[in-house]
Amino acid sequence: MTPYLFGPAFSTLVRSVRLHALEGGLDLPCGLAPAGQAIAWRSEAHLALHPFGQVPVLLDGERRIFETLAICRHLDRQRRPARELSADPEQDTWVSALLTTVDTRLVRRYLLRVAGPRPDPFRTREEQQHASAEVSATLAVLDRQLGERDFLCGPDFGLPDALLAPMLDYLERLPEPRWLTAWPRLAAYLERLRQRPSGQAILVPTDVALR
Repeated sequence: MTPYLFGPAFSTLVRSVRLHALEGGLDLPCGLAPAGQAIAWRSEAHLALHPFGQVPVLLDGERRIFETLAICRHLDRQRRPARELSADPEQDTWVSALLTTVDTRLVRRYLLRVAGPRPDPFRTREEQQHASAEVSATLAVLDRQLGERDFLCGPDFGLPDALLAPMLDYLERLPEPRWLTAWPRLAAYLERLRQRPSGQAILVPTDVALR
């Protein structure tokens, strides 16, 4: 039975998991109705899947796995025996940074405020300027890390790319400001990711921005 990813298709983290899965050959269905049974947001049924009422959650047979990194590691183990999974300190460092600092600055403190399903407009100009400054500073760090490479941590697509791609995709789709015009290497990187088969399936416009 194909595993099912509980979470809306527009969620940045749901998109990341699906990108990672597709790169490994698994087309992972997602939504809020596992086995055809709709689950209301933060209902008792949702909290039974994720104790903090968040997404994504992977339902794989009798297993319930929540949190993005745990899900991706589980999928990796399903594809390859543990002895074949090599540790990469650079990738692990960037996975951690992307799931914490980068996600906080680009998604939680900025994108959700301006383009989320329930926008929470900035209350003051100073607050917006601070959030925008964080986005700019974060993109500068990402640009330095990418450098002239094709992917964030080396010559091959990896989990860091799956995590970053949806964030950049949503930023680039904002009508204003045009964030990536100041970072041509990041813009070219995003276009490479969009052109991959996984990107063509997942990095597509959505009616709802993100969660």
